[in-house]
Amino acid sequence: MSKCSSVKECACPKVECLNHSKCCACVIKHRETDSLPFCLFLDNGGDKSIQNYYKVLKQRFESEDKK
Repeated sequence: MSKCSSVKECACPKVECLNHSKCCACVIKHRETDSLPFCLFLDNGGDKSIQNYYKVLKQRFESEDKK
């Protein structure tokens, strides 16, 4: 397994998380829990599930279509 360095500016507000700023470990954890890391889904309303991601994405594109 290759080394994954820490990022300097992590968007996740959970600074107490052991994976904070460790992108590789964070992505692995979220893949295993079927959720998205905060940095990939900032407008999640606290729900990082894949289902909520698609719901928010659908709403975004529907509102863009109305413009």
